[in-house]
Amino acid sequence: MFFRKKVGIDLGTANTLVYIAEQGIVLNEPTVVAYSLEDKRILAVGDDAKEMLGRTPGSIVAARPLREGVIADYKTTSAMITYFLKKALKGRVLWPQVMISIPGGASQVEKRAVVSACKQAGASDVYLIEEPLAAAIGAKIPISQASGHMIVNLGGGTAEVAIISLGQLVVYKTVRVAGTKLDEAIIQSLRKEHSLIIGERTAEEIKIKIGNAFIESHPNSETGDKKFTLNNPGMKKAVKERTMEVKGRDFQSGMPKVMEVGEGVINQALQKPLKQILEGVKQVFAMTPPELSADIVDKGIVLSGGTSGLTNIDKYITYYTGVASFVVEDPLFCVIRGVGMAVENLDNYKEAIR
Repeated sequence: MFFRKKVGIDLGTANTLVYIAEQGIVLNEPTVVAYSLEDKRILAVGDDAKEMLGRTPGSIVAARPLREGVIADYKTTSAMITYFLKKALKGRVLWPQVMISIPGGASQVEKRAVVSACKQAGASDVYLIEEPLAAAIGAKIPISQASGHMIVNLGGGTAEVAIISLGQLVVYKTVRVAGTKLDEAIIQSLRKEHSLIIGERTAEEIKIKIGNAFIESHPNSETGDKKFTLNNPGMKKAVKERTMEVKGRDFQSGMPKVMEVGEGVINQALQKPLKQILEGVKQVFAMTPPELSADIVDKGIVLSGGTSGLTNIDKYITYYTGVASFVVEDPLFCVIRGVGMAVENLDNYKEAIR
């Protein structure tokens, strides 16, 4: 008897993860495709294509086919999904059942584009699950209870803010600001304030190494130097600022330039996009029924997604909302774990999938 494989895909703006039933997560690669401009031939996908970002000649383009959580380039996305499915299934794409995550506020056009791309890649049945629900399942939140749970899924292209009760999204908002916008903010800040031009990969590296969402500066009373104190009630000790050597190009002279950048500079650069995410959280609270708001005050805000790995983002949200926030274990894998659990138990999650 022939059994079709059940496959879960977290198609993210920054990373794509693939889960196969009874095997677990089998693939985690950047959502990047390199193709030839002349004949649109795909040259590299995933890790190999990411290595080409910012380093290609004029005849080759290395780009992210998803923008802000939705398909920006349909043909390239379809080819990329085909590549990832073949790699995950070791070349044997025999009409698998595919469940794929989509942003909570995705339009019908966006949903159809995702389904078509999966079917063109060889999927027989395609199920859609909203990212906040998948993240909640992956975080092992009991979503079927008549109780409010708030999840903020911070991905590469979107921040998904949702209130979940009885297995459904009660209130949700998709903020088209997340990891890539944080990278762009770093690029713009260094260019404007320090005349240093850097690329996407360098900006992402800076964000991961010294990015900090929430620090307070306190002048040292003896020397006048600024030191940084994590705004944590239990930690009043000043800690030394983290720094990083950044290489790029001088904006005015055009010559190569190397400079030391501190986390205080990066913290300032990140404030505008972080404020937009925070506004999304506040707007969802404003639309939430009072009984569910009371539940969230008791349980706190759950943060998932790769961008929730940014240092102190939980403290930032706690400070400005007054509600305790915490990051789940392995936040990058939270959505794919939820998609995997849902695809393995389709009958149990029928209310959550479309």
